[in-house]
Amino acid sequence: MTSPVWHPFTQHALEPAMKRIVHTDGACLVDEDGARILDAISSWWVTTHGHRHPVIVSAIQAACENYDQIIFAEYTHEPAEELARGLVKIAPAGLDHVFYSDSGSTCVEVALKMALGFFHNSGAPRRRVCVMEHGYHGDTIGTMSAGERGVFNAAYEPLLFGVDRLPFPDPGHEQDTLDAFERFCATGQVAALLIEPLILGAGGMRTYPASVLSELKRIAERHGTLMIIDEVMTGWGRTGSVFACEQAGVTPDILCTSKGLTGGALPLAATLCTAEIFDAHLSTDRRRTFFHSSSYTANPIACAAGVANLTVWENEPVGERIRALQGLQQEGLSRFTSDPRFGNARQIGTITALDLIVPASGYLSDVGPKLRAFFRERKLLIRPLGNVIYLMPPYCVTAAELGRAYDAIDEAAAYFAAGRL
Repeated sequence: MTSPVWHPFTQHALEPAMKRIVHTDGACLVDEDGARILDAISSWWVTTHGHRHPVIVSAIQAACENYDQIIFAEYTHEPAEELARGLVKIAPAGLDHVFYSDSGSTCVEVALKMALGFFHNSGAPRRRVCVMEHGYHGDTIGTMSAGERGVFNAAYEPLLFGVDRLPFPDPGHEQDTLDAFERFCATGQVAALLIEPLILGAGGMRTYPASVLSELKRIAERHGTLMIIDEVMTGWGRTGSVFACEQAGVTPDILCTSKGLTGGALPLAATLCTAEIFDAHLSTDRRRTFFHSSSYTANPIACAAGVANLTVWENEPVGERIRALQGLQQEGLSRFTSDPRFGNARQIGTITALDLIVPASGYLSDVGPKLRAFFRERKLLIRPLGNVIYLMPPYCVTAAELGRAYDAIDEAAAYFAAGRL
């Protein structure tokens, strides 16, 4: 039977019929045939502790006994209040307020609106936003506008607004990025810099040093420009610290988090901001209200999952698991660092990536779908970004499971070299 489902980032004219997943367990998905598939990308970077972590699952079950959905414009509830207190505690100091939404895209949209609203309500409007080239912040209109332009959004170009783009700080060219930001800020029109910290996700897993992020923050402060850090992917331990910006000693004015916020169990997002930004919207004049919401803002069941995630971080050796995974990733990647079939083998925290050397690289490289099919046949969920192969597994992954993924990467390169891929 033909399915009526339209899947994301899927060209149905080219893809085979999809297997049904019937069960999840730890670092694995189990399909309808009973095959265990290693989820080497954490189901698009969301699953941190592992699938169906018992603490989080129990919290969801308990919340269902008391809640479903509650309007959040008229009332509040304890899961949202407790989660907000926990987020303020675990985030960089100075982020005092929490605005809930539903996804990574929406929490970045919220951040952009907060920044523009801050300057509007302060009586000195600024209308420009700076971003880094190759960045990705989501698929809503605002986040597409802030992301890299290309095949992802060419059809929607008439709807997108302009932004000021900084060159990516490639090794030896970091100063070019800083100088460009200085020039943009000098116009006095830049409301905010929106940036992925230390690593760009969908933009090819490009990494840059923490010192660049630190200096960007100093430039922003000097010009009264806000810094929005998009920690949707990088948050919750992926880069080795809870939030990547900690490694640069940076407290942003606005921080966006989603994905691992609930351990990956349920969709939820939060945008954290300073008291100064909140206070710019606080007034007896209703026109200064922050006009943003969605129907499912702060869903109490999702918030309960978020609280449970904080409990896991507080009560379990999550830091030790992350450090152990970093070691395993370093060991697995080491076999490719001098391999001529690959380039730019790199690691940050629990994330590794390397570029398969091919005649035509980039996101639309023909090798991408071939690699996915190759890995799928070997019961591995690995979705290369074109010729860029990356691993971002849950923290519960075992050495044997991860070794199997690296063995498959090695085998895939051999197949490609032999013309069999």
